[in-house]
Amino acid sequence: MAADSETPVDGRSFAAAQSFVLGTKLFWTREMFPALRADFDRKAEAKGVSPETPEEVAGLIGDTTLYRYFAWLERHLQRFKYSGRYGIHPYHAQDRAALEARLDPATLPDGLLELDPDLDLPKYFTRVDIHQHPGGIWSDDIAGYVYERGARTTTPLSGMKHRDLHDRLVEAVEERGGAPGRLLDMGCGFGKSTEPFAERFRDSEVIGVDIAAPCLKLAARNAADGQRRNLRYLQRDAAKTGLEAESVDCVTSTMLLHEMPPKAIGAAFDEARRVLKPGGRMVHLDFWTLPDAFARFIHYGHSRRNNEPYMPPWAEMDVAAVLEEKGFTDIEVTPFEESDGALDPANRAWRFPWTLISAVRAG
Repeated sequence: MAADSETPVDGRSFAAAQSFVLGTKLFWTREMFPALRADFDRKAEAKGVSPETPEEVAGLIGDTTLYRYFAWLERHLQRFKYSGRYGIHPYHAQDRAALEARLDPATLPDGLLELDPDLDLPKYFTRVDIHQHPGGIWSDDIAGYVYERGARTTTPLSGMKHRDLHDRLVEAVEERGGAPGRLLDMGCGFGKSTEPFAERFRDSEVIGVDIAAPCLKLAARNAADGQRRNLRYLQRDAAKTGLEAESVDCVTSTMLLHEMPPKAIGAAFDEARRVLKPGGRMVHLDFWTLPDAFARFIHYGHSRRNNEPYMPPWAEMDVAAVLEEKGFTDIEVTPFEESDGALDPANRAWRFPWTLISAVRAG
């Protein structure tokens, strides 16, 4: 093993440390968040107010011990997950040589992966270590492995067995138009969102595009290992995919839009319209539905603590109006149930504001 440090961390110790982080995150999700919401409700009732802005919510609970502890844990549990002695990044860096060898594009089938070493990565992407991922997901050859491992604890559930949210998205796409002949998955990352489409629509051509080469290399490696014949990955910007106009039946993305500034989101919508056939459908799964000031306060705080600065402007965008202006019809912007019972009013645990955004390209 080629170690980056003199004393490598063994797998058992790493797993134990990561389990502790996840267990604490579950406590934060299921115990602290409901307690914080209850504290807010009590204070608002006692003062006879109904806050309408995040700033007004902050005036009620922003300086409380509970909120400060809640915010501290959110920030530092993510840091502990990725960095430090038992972090995902240093653990994988111990085996850097072997991981990099496994990602060698020369070992892949022809046509599965197309990289563009001259691609100009946008500054909004490179200037932020999004998710607190050390160096971002683009600057290190093993970043795909780190991102893949980190994604396993992005949305911790309660221990129940749930269908994966990506499978639920595939079902939503199929319900709205059947199996597409050709599907484009924007911001595909390491392929977690793309693989389920290739699995369900085995007679379709599925194309994943992303700007992060390390993630694409891992996506292609996994596709090759799974012997996917209907899948290929391209290093392209979502705003300029290089695909032919009117050549795609469906465009999708998962957790992409909130990581882009408004101008880039608009450009991605324009590109989706360009590549879609008339009557083709665009379906995005992202974080958008924030029903009240408390939800907005929590979400905007998450944006700061998790190094995701474009969440607030995205949440404030009038998505339906933007899509209508850009030539889409049959626009649907609805809450999305990522796990069984997630949208039940009785569910008080913290969750992302999952939202399904669907629209059809007008002729």
